[in-house]
Amino acid sequence: MVPFAGYEMPVSYPPGIIQEHQHTRKHAGLFDVSHMGQILVEGNHCAELLEAMMPSDLISLQPRQLRYSLLLNEQGGILDDLIVFRTDPDRFVLTVNAGCKSRDLEHLESSLGDQLNISMIPGNSLLALQGPDSASVMQVLGQPTFDMGFMQNRNMKIADMNCNVSRSGYTGEDGFEISVEDSLVDRLAETLLADERVMWAGLGARDSLRMEAGLNLHGQEMNDSLTPLDAGVLWAISKSRRPSGERPGGFVGAEAVFDALSRPQEKRLVGLVPEGRAPLRSGVELLDQADSRIGHVTSGGYSPSLLHPICLAIIDSRHSAIGTKVYASVRNRQIPATVSALPFVKHRYYRCS
Repeated sequence: MVPFAGYEMPVSYPPGIIQEHQHTRKHAGLFDVSHMGQILVEGNHCAELLEAMMPSDLISLQPRQLRYSLLLNEQGGILDDLIVFRTDPDRFVLTVNAGCKSRDLEHLESSLGDQLNISMIPGNSLLALQGPDSASVMQVLGQPTFDMGFMQNRNMKIADMNCNVSRSGYTGEDGFEISVEDSLVDRLAETLLADERVMWAGLGARDSLRMEAGLNLHGQEMNDSLTPLDAGVLWAISKSRRPSGERPGGFVGAEAVFDALSRPQEKRLVGLVPEGRAPLRSGVELLDQADSRIGHVTSGGYSPSLLHPICLAIIDSRHSAIGTKVYASVRNRQIPATVSALPFVKHRYYRCS
């Protein structure tokens, strides 16, 4: 157990990170992500008003659908990344990072609080069931999900418990995030774990899985000084909100983001595979052949799927081509590493046929 964003969180359970990771890739891992914030936003013209805060197309988002989005500052830096869920035409739920949730709530209230009702949803826990067996586990519990695609949501009864279920997650695997009342979460967890294909997994496996999937973590690959272009999440800005779109700009940070788009890209998020068995950790400086600093490692560790170390890094664009050799500066040694394509492990999100 370790302190994390004001909570005590499990790094791993008795089987250990590697076994939890590999079990999630082969079967299904169960993650307690109740530390995440769930913010309710509702009121007239809610989508239009939220679009002033985020670069995503929320007007066309249908009820029971989810969309990945960003909260930006005026300089285009990323305050947080989040999932936007439309429950009704004028009602949204935002799932935000634990370390940012109080600031996010204040940020939204200061801008929209006089026009919309904005509040943290109390009394809800969140479990993430992730892995290729997740859908069949749900089916055994009486919830066939073959017609439920990635980033879709519905209300379900699991063992007579009212649950709100999204087909989503942050491991690169198919899976579900299940919101339930705090008073029921123990029973829900026990119900899911009764299936031998389901194993508890902690923060360690969650981190190694998302790194293999090339997914950013706020505070590492994203922060309030990095733009969506720098952090490799430009795709989170909907086409309709870009300069040539139907509703260009109009969101916080738009001017700075569009200015960055008009100039050659200076920094880029890349994957790295270091030589040897030792992983490179966050903050390690990266050098070119002339010993000039060109960037730094944002996340690094051992890949239980690939059986070697991997990293995510932000480096100067001129050194970002796949196959480029760079050098990590570790205790007066230079460890060679090669720029790799992302993701390291292919995503397996479920798409309805």
